[in-house]
Amino acid sequence: MKLQIGVKALIENSDGLYLFLQRSSGLASSDDIRWDIPGGRINEGETLRDALTREIREETGLTLDSSIRLLDAQDIIVPEKDLHVVRLTYLTAIDGDVTLSDEHRAYKWATLAEAAELHVDDQLHAILESL
Repeated sequence: MKLQIGVKALIENSDGLYLFLQRSSGLASSDDIRWDIPGGRINEGETLRDALTREIREETGLTLDSSIRLLDAQDIIVPEKDLHVVRLTYLTAIDGDVTLSDEHRAYKWATLAEAAELHVDDQLHAILESL
């Protein structure tokens, strides 16, 4: 089974709102468009913080220059792809104007209550429920 490590960032702005990105396409099908938070896989030799900084910049145009706090570590096992992803989700604070990459088609700043109504993956949903 192939092992990968991913990092995600739940970004809070100075108004207490959290950044969510809507994917450009569905993971399983075009009918499965979900909201997500910035993140992705780390590259070989890249530190967790460097990967998180890169992914945030690539997906939002924002710069990570504040502290990060680990919220959760999750195992995502996908037997049909012979894949095991360890996903580390961090909380950080960033303000600024969002510039989306091609991976996403929309963004929104939302309260945790509003975020609970978004179509997100099970792992992100569990994190939001815990906050």
